[in-house]
Amino acid sequence: MTRLIGHRQQVDALVDAARSGRLHHAWLLAGPQGVGKATFADLAARWLLATAADPGIAGAGLAVPDGNRIAALIDAESHPDFKKLERLEKDRSEELARSITVDQVRGLQRLFATTPSMSSRRVVIIDALDDLERSAANALLKNLEEPPTDTVFLLVSHAPGRLLPTIRSRCRVLRFEPLDDAEVTDVLRATLSDADAGEIATLAALAGGAPGNAIRFAGLDIAGLDAAIDRIALEGDASNALRSALARSLSGKAAQARYEAFLERAPSRIAAAAREGGDIREKVALWREARDIADQAVRISLDQQTTVFELAGLVARLAPQR
Repeated sequence: MTRLIGHRQQVDALVDAARSGRLHHAWLLAGPQGVGKATFADLAARWLLATAADPGIAGAGLAVPDGNRIAALIDAESHPDFKKLERLEKDRSEELARSITVDQVRGLQRLFATTPSMSSRRVVIIDALDDLERSAANALLKNLEEPPTDTVFLLVSHAPGRLLPTIRSRCRVLRFEPLDDAEVTDVLRATLSDADAGEIATLAALAGGAPGNAIRFAGLDIAGLDAAIDRIALEGDASNALRSALARSLSGKAAQARYEAFLERAPSRIAAAAREGGDIREKVALWREARDIADQAVRISLDQQTTVFELAGLVARLAPQR
């Protein structure tokens, strides 16, 4: 099981509440995407159910002894008192559904219809609360307003300000902040055991305190992609040769992951240029245009080669005038 790095205060808050008998029924795990909220929720669920079954196993933090039978059942997705709601895969596809549906939330009633069977406690994780369709959020609200006995909800949210106020008001909030550079590096080393020091350094630099976001770019030669973007930004690419070559290299199914990385890195390069000074208003306008193109590319599946060429053209406008 992945260990949690950082977030000591959040761990202490949950553990202290459980040990003192003041465990709130709903915990809103709020903070930027990729900082470790989902990992915290998974470890907290294991610890809450394992210690409810055997209080004597409690150690430091959220640690559960190796070989613990409760943890093994959770890992095998066969613990009768545990449920995790996430976006499901679409039929015959690796693509995920856009939302967590109302039927998934209503399906929790089967869990709540009986008493917990392996201890005095049940745990439900929803990752992420932001993915609930409106009717699903309303269905969840009913459970939070009249919480099932002995049930703890661990609710992950990357944008808590967008949630229904009535949901937020019924939760105890744990706020998660970006990790520091050393913690980010530790997470990347623990997660990407095959990555060399250079790749770890590159990923850490672009993580922004959220290693979960950077892990998505592992193995994609982000340093090489950034170098290509930087060259276009510095030289301007008057002949279109650089952006044409980049567009060709990022087209096709085999290049999909690097293409998606480019959709993030190109607007980020323009944003970085805006922070460096110069004509801020023009650069902000460029960034907004790039962000809009990247958003549309994902939402309506624009042609990859055309999209890369167009975005790279915006990057080229950063070049110093000669």
